[in-house]
Amino acid sequence: MNNRILGSILLVATFGLGFSPAAAQERVSNPVAVFSGLDKITGRITSFDVYIDETVQFGALQVTPKVCYSSAEGQVAKTDAFVQVDEITLQRDIRQIFSGWMFADSPGLNAVEHPVYDVWLKSCKTDSAVPAPEG
Repeated sequence: MNNRILGSILLVATFGLGFSPAAAQERVSNPVAVFSGLDKITGRITSFDVYIDETVQFGALQVTPKVCYSSAEGQVAKTDAFVQVDEITLQRDIRQIFSGWMFADSPGLNAVEHPVYDVWLKSCKTDSAVPAPEG
């Protein structure tokens, strides 16, 4: 199939489904990521807010979101974040156990599954009851 026909098919598929290239790329960058964490020992689920580029400790895990994006208003709801998770070992060493994208609408896809703790992205938001870090 030549490139002209393939390009036409892609154009029809894109616009025929009601998407425009500009609308598909509209993302809102948020200053706060909201996570849930499961402590498998106690069975307790905890929700916690983390500011972008800040680190919050959940059990033996340190969670640091680098970006948290949500869809623009009026678009299909999609929320994702690039997150790094480190584990503090019993020897007090810190080792990275996760670095990648988490998707709120598919929490099982890239959640952190640890022998004792699970962590997954719930949402992004613009403000938090947790005080913002200084600076």
